[in-house]
Amino acid sequence: MNETGLENNVVKIGGVVASGLESSHELYGEQFYKFYIEIDRLSGQKDRLPVIVSERLIDINNFPEGTIIKLEGQYRSYNQMIGENKSKLILTVFVKNIEVGCEEERVKTLNELTMIGTICKPPVYRKTPLGRDIADILLAVNRAYNKSDYIPCILWGRNAKFCEKLSIGADVKVVGRIQARAYEKKFQDGTSESRVAYEVSVSKFEKVRTSTFMDVAEENIENHDANENEKVEEV
Repeated sequence: MNETGLENNVVKIGGVVASGLESSHELYGEQFYKFYIEIDRLSGQKDRLPVIVSERLIDINNFPEGTIIKLEGQYRSYNQMIGENKSKLILTVFVKNIEVGCEEERVKTLNELTMIGTICKPPVYRKTPLGRDIADILLAVNRAYNKSDYIPCILWGRNAKFCEKLSIGADVKVVGRIQARAYEKKFQDGTSESRVAYEVSVSKFEKVRTSTFMDVAEENIENHDANENEKVEEV
């Protein structure tokens, strides 16, 4: 929450439970579970996103696949070590409130995210083969207890052009949706592996003045993994 009292990381999504519950972690005696939610796009495609929820918010014995749910929370990240000197950036929706058994059909397409954060790597601007402007940024979004979440975002068109001019340390507000993108990871030995990248597809983007966000972000950016972290979770 920033100095104006507004949340700086808000996610509202709805869809269908697409997997069973899997134990994630325990914190001070509270058990957390991971599952996947499937969200419809207007195009007919679906986004399958990982979610973390507390045992205190759901009935773990009655949470079947196919159930329509609506939830609010935050988009969070953590580094998972995959070798001695390499880690992978894992992204999940952390649930704060959940409604199980929704009957509204439109809930299945709900996918909204609003964040205020700090650009912590130089924006990567390029053009698609069809000439469309596109840019990637990594945002450090402050969280309680002096933590930050590192969220990859993708911007298009005028937003991408504007983003190209910004530098590390710029505070910005983004509004968009969380999307899952399948791709093939190719290795030097010629083999490949199917993976999924999670990112925020930005629809609204603006530079803001929020010096309070820099207090934690600057410190955490220094400690952020210097390796080539990937914004993926294995399929």
